[in-house]
Order: sequence, then structure tokens, then C-alpha cells
Amino acid sequence: MSSVLDDLQARAKAVGMVHGARVDALDETQGAREALSAIARAGLTAWCVPARFGGADARPLCAADMVSVRAMCALRQELAWHSPMLDVMLVMQGLGSYALALGGAPELQASVLPRIARGELVGAFALTEPDAGSSLNEVALRATRRGDAWVLDGTKTFISNCGLADVICVLARTSGVPGESGGTTMFYVSGQAKGLEAKRFEVTSPHPIGEYRFNEVIVPDSQRLGEIGAGTDLALSVLARFRTSVAAAANGFARRALYESCNRLRARKQFGKPLASFQALRFDIADMDVRVRAAELLVDEAARLVDEGADATAAVARAKYYATEGASWVCDRAVQHFGGLGVKRGEIVERLWRDVRALRIYEGTSEVQKLVLAKQILG
Repeated sequence: MSSVLDDLQARAKAVGMVHGARVDALDETQGAREALSAIARAGLTAWCVPARFGGADARPLCAADMVSVRAMCALRQELAWHSPMLDVMLVMQGLGSYALALGGAPELQASVLPRIARGELVGAFALTEPDAGSSLNEVALRATRRGDAWVLDGTKTFISNCGLADVICVLARTSGVPGESGGTTMFYVSGQAKGLEAKRFEVTSPHPIGEYRFNEVIVPDSQRLGEIGAGTDLALSVLARFRTSVAAAANGFARRALYESCNRLRARKQFGKPLASFQALRFDIADMDVRVRAAELLVDEAARLVDEGADATAAVARAKYYATEGASWVCDRAVQHFGGLGVKRGEIVERLWRDVRALRIYEGTSEVQKLVLAKQILG
């Protein structure tokens, strides 16, 4: 089992060393496409899709034929060390298509998922709306039944791979539809669907992200994912599978920040001696190391429990909260160690400081993770 993870990390490291700095320097669209191409050629995107749909055989790591969380964590931590673009393009292949793997019609699964595994199609996962974030039950994008099809109207925002995606798994409200049960339902929508408009945003960590507007987008019922009214549960199942990997990416950023800090403190001299000789800064390095290692152990525990099919609710919340908050602190200390260079655009620690911030928000904010954890502890 460890040999599988070691091999994945080695392959991710090779991709990162060759392509990481280059894809991050390109514009968002070109960088994203080249990043996806690089990880696909290395066979890494195959780990985003279950084996029965053309993905990698994860059964040495998983209790069932599913995406291995341990594999995703190993890949994301290594890729994030080298490049945020490589990291996000990997995880979006899984996050953006897993609802299709769980609830899609067999014909749709067979036509789309093998191409996701090969990196030929780009995935996206559309949950968030202007007035619906942490509470998925408040989504307002409406799907109205029209014969054998559905008509989608509304807006999704802060969607990764916006304008780039070929495959979009969309959560929509179907309550109040005559003859149908209430709640939300998920749908597969083509990125080239008529009536779909994409508007790109600029965010602190550059990658393709933005807003989708659905203007009477017609979706055949054959592209419905799962049962009508079960969309929120399906979306949460996807997040439960991939949330731990967010913590792993945070650990990748933190490990890189610690590495850069150590090099800086050894090389930089002040008052006639290296910064690494000052006790206050040595204590910083010790604290950074402990936080990163503790976060890695929490991620290992959570990923193992998910892969084994055990109840991992508390472990996942604990790992996601601690790792992302801790990585933000570690990256901030690295900026401090670099002094003025730490806030200079283009420096690695400045980039890490920007890259890591969003991880405390997406796929469940730190506040939500604490609520989940407290509920598990207190009942």
C-alpha cells in the first residue's frame, strides 16, 4: 500500500519539477490546459475516476471501487508543493465528475468518465450561488420539468474551471415542480450548452474561476444525476470524498513555505550572523514544523477512515480545519521571515500566502468544520 502512494508522490513530484513554475507563469486558460495535459500524460488524472469507468484501480487503498482519498491526498500534497495550478486541475477532474460516477445513467457514465480519466474533458462542480454557500438547501437555481427535459435558470458563482469546463455537475432546486418531490436535484450539463454564459473572476490565487448564468438551459432527463430531491445528499457525498484532500493541499503549501523559510534563514545575515542563529526565529521554525507534521497525521487518519468506509465525519472536519488554518499561519510566518521580499509579487512565499487563503473557505469553511466537529463531540 505504501509503495502505491510512494509511486504516486514520485510521479507527481516529477510533473511538478518539470511543469510547475511554467504553468503558473502562463495566463489562466493556457496554464490550466497545459497543467491538465501534464498530469494526464503522467497518468495522474486516472486516479480521479473509479476503475470501472476507466480510472485507476484503487482497490489496494479502498474498500470498494471508488476514488481513493489517500491517493488524492498524496497527489495533492506533492503537486501543491510545486504549483497551485497543477493541484487545482487535478482535483477538479474528480470533484467535477464524481456526482456523475455516483448517480449518472450508465450510457452517460460510459461516454464521459473515461475521457475525464484521460484528461480529454475538463470537469466543474457547480454548487455555490450569490446567496447560497455553506447551506446547500438554500440554492435558488431552478430546474423546471418540461416533458422529458428540464429547464435550468439561475446563477452559480465562484465555480472553478468556469468557462473552461466541458462537464459541469450542477445542483438545482426542483421543489415546487408540479408532480415532483421537493428539495434539490443534480444534473449533468455540457459546458457548451445553449443558454449557458460564463463570466471569469480575478481572485487572489489565479486559476480559472467565475460565474455561470443559466438562461433556460435545457437538460434531458437522461442527464439527471441521482433521484429527484436527493441532490443535496449527492453533493455532500462528493464533498465527503474530496474534502480531506483540501487539507492535503494545504499541507503541500505549508511544507513548501517551511522549506523556503529554512533556506532563507540560513542564507540571510543580519547583525553579522545568519538569521537562523536567532532564537526567536528558530522557535518559529520549530512551531512551523510541528504544525505541519500534526496536520499531516490528521490527514492520514481521515483519508484512511474514508477509504475504509468507516465513519470519518469528525476526522475529516478535524483535518480540514486544522490543516488549512495551520497552513495559513505557516505561510504567513514564511512571509515574515523574508521581510520586504516576502510581499514582493513573484516571490514564492508571497504566492504561497495568496494561494493558501482560499482553502479555509471552499469545500466547507473553518467555521462549518468546527460546528461539525463540536456536534460529533457533544451530540
